[in-house]
Amino acid sequence: MYKGEKSLAIYAISDLHLAISIDKPMDVFGWKWSNYMDKLKNNWLETITDNDIVIIPGDISWATYVDQAKADFEFIDSLPGRKIISKGNHDYWWTTHRKLQQFLAAHGFTTIEFMQNNSYNLGNVVVCGTRGWISPGDDGFSSEDSKIYNRELQRLELSLKSAVIEEGKYIVVAMHYPPFNSKKEPTGFVELMCRYNVNLCIYGHLHGESYKSAVVGNNNGLEFRLISADYLDFKPIKIYEND
Repeated sequence: MYKGEKSLAIYAISDLHLAISIDKPMDVFGWKWSNYMDKLKNNWLETITDNDIVIIPGDISWATYVDQAKADFEFIDSLPGRKIISKGNHDYWWTTHRKLQQFLAAHGFTTIEFMQNNSYNLGNVVVCGTRGWISPGDDGFSSEDSKIYNRELQRLELSLKSAVIEEGKYIVVAMHYPPFNSKKEPTGFVELMCRYNVNLCIYGHLHGESYKSAVVGNNNGLEFRLISADYLDFKPIKIYEND
């Protein structure tokens, strides 16, 4: 946890995999997912206040189309705090930033914002990010994967370039995919974050046995944290606080 000057608390959790409108039982992925939405709600209410910010980098809803995700976003919007959401590999409902903004406005969702090629200046903290992708060195990495991987690198740099980064700012990058391959080797995302003096990278995507391939702690001078919901036992983790 980083401590700065102004009163502010920022939390993070990814991979909510909400399925209020979709028949998608998650307990097939292990006992941790039994009644997971109730656990998430109860933990959230015990942890987050209306003054807090929660970063949610991907795999938000199992819906295929954004209108189909309405009930899931009602659930998120009803919870305390301001939420900054970015895309995961299962967010098939994700559309253009403009259409997502229209969706929020149409349904009166006032606590949710989306991050795509943009960034957020939150006092002493700057939040940037992108989805990411599987990386060179991963099994089955193809020429098509290479195209997507390189595009995601460009999107992260666009996000970082959009930020007003002043001396003393604490820079957080939120990704869905890990910025390491399955062999725990750093990828171009790590190189890019080092170039922009990022302090903390949070990521999700890994579940169950995949936890073993997670890189956490200090690496290449950066701090890395895995924030998949099941890894956190469905309780948002505090990543920044000013007292």
